[in-house]
Amino acid sequence: MFQKILVALDRSPLSEHVFEEALSLAKTNDAALMLLHVLSPMEEGYPMPVYPGPDSVYPGNDEAIRLYVQLWQDFEQKGIEMLRKFNGKALAAGVMTEFSQNVGEPGRVICQLAQSWDADLIVLGRRGHSGLSELILGSVSNYVLHHAPCSVLALQGKALSEAEKT
Repeated sequence: MFQKILVALDRSPLSEHVFEEALSLAKTNDAALMLLHVLSPMEEGYPMPVYPGPDSVYPGNDEAIRLYVQLWQDFEQKGIEMLRKFNGKALAAGVMTEFSQNVGEPGRVICQLAQSWDADLIVLGRRGHSGLSELILGSVSNYVLHHAPCSVLALQGKALSEAEKT
């Protein structure tokens, strides 16, 4: 039924479960996986730009820029390491897998890659934000559910954490 499964991952604990579910589906359907991580300001650990103060026109700027570049490179590297870890697990399980790390608004990037890669299914986590927190933080899963070019499996984060307690 599914031949190409796009797996949207971030560095939250929910991503491990999202990956395992997608891997199980891929093995069952003899499908290929595309692992995707989107570098976004919404993700924990995102390095915020360093803006120089009005009194540091020249001397402090170079150091602030170097610091920001180093933070950004570390953030990128952590994402690649996560993708490589999951990629290795999938390949060891005999599932054809590739991965991509992109910069942008997660919902849009997920839908665009699903379209260009011709995905049959998108698997992603849902943290369970509602009301005001969803309005302020936005909802990647809600955006993807409404804009995806294919089927979407959204795994609920709150339900997972409650199930793990029992």
